[in-house]
Amino acid sequence: MDSVGIGELPDAAAYGDRGSDTLGNIAKRIPLAVPTLRGLGLDRIAAIGGAPAGEPPGAAIGRMAEASAGKDSVTGHWEMMGIVLDRAFPVFPHGFAKETLAEFARLTGRGVLGNTAASGTQIIDELGPEHMRTGALIVYTSADSVFQIAAHEEIVPIPELYRACEIAYTIVSEGLGVGRVIARPFVGAPGKFTRTSNRHDYALPPTAETVLDRVKAASLPVVSIGKISDLFAGRGVTSAIHTKSDDDGMDHVERQMAAVDRGLIFTNLVDFDAQYGHRNDVAGYAKNLERFDARLAAVLPRLREDDLLVVTADHGNDPTTPSTDHSREYVPLLAAGPRVRRGADLGTRKTFADLGQTVAEIFGVGPMVHGTSFLRELAN
Repeated sequence: MDSVGIGELPDAAAYGDRGSDTLGNIAKRIPLAVPTLRGLGLDRIAAIGGAPAGEPPGAAIGRMAEASAGKDSVTGHWEMMGIVLDRAFPVFPHGFAKETLAEFARLTGRGVLGNTAASGTQIIDELGPEHMRTGALIVYTSADSVFQIAAHEEIVPIPELYRACEIAYTIVSEGLGVGRVIARPFVGAPGKFTRTSNRHDYALPPTAETVLDRVKAASLPVVSIGKISDLFAGRGVTSAIHTKSDDDGMDHVERQMAAVDRGLIFTNLVDFDAQYGHRNDVAGYAKNLERFDARLAAVLPRLREDDLLVVTADHGNDPTTPSTDHSREYVPLLAAGPRVRRGADLGTRKTFADLGQTVAEIFGVGPMVHGTSFLRELAN
């Protein structure tokens, strides 16, 4: 669940995130109807309102702290799969250097608008009309290490936008160490612009071996659903499925559960973050949690005897705070399946890499450099 954090980390103040609690602060404003997640035990690890259910949780429960520096999606996902970063990716809160943008404009043959830290929806509302008039690309960043390029699909065809991202990747990712270049296409008329599902992320390749690499090397399928493949630059993935929405993502989860006999299905549900967190849309975020809860209810009965389902997140993005950026938070850890000891207390894990170490042990491809497996704590 991309960005579904459950409370500030001890170092949150250093990131400007004191008081952030994505789930807790949403629940203070809107009562959450998430019976499936409550049944698994989410209400024991997150302040989502109401008294905890009287019966034991249906899953093993805990929370994970991020050991890496940073709070972006690449950092969070890499850490889940075994990489702990000592230094955060560089950020550009005041925009990129004039020389950098001049080279980008020269190689793309298009002008540049923006070059500021901004909300993606706001900047296309502000600069979209001028972009349509001039054909110049809208470039912006955020509190994360990203170089984002927005363009109207009727002005800049998707292949050209992707090519512009590849040019930017060479300049800012390979050249400056920026974590991701992101294509942000949109459609519509001024005042009614909407972003499309043709988003594409160009991320730096992982700096070390990941659990995905190990599982793939063991000749087992590694299915990426959503932006997972993008975040790992395609490494360690045997099949990549991009999605149009979180509902579409869950459709693919169900299909892949039926198709994959033994392997790893790794899914990112990005709407929590992209559609609601970054837009400070509290009501929309709450509704998406409820939609996911209903879809999860249909998935749980389909788990086979030796299946393990883990629900977690990569960072926070509290829509109740003035900031529209990610927040430095604990993330939930809910592990369910027929072999899981219900109500097992997984405690507070010191690193997301504990999840990767557990996955590595399950598939017999460990140990990884970082993390402590909690597989034994799951056993009935």
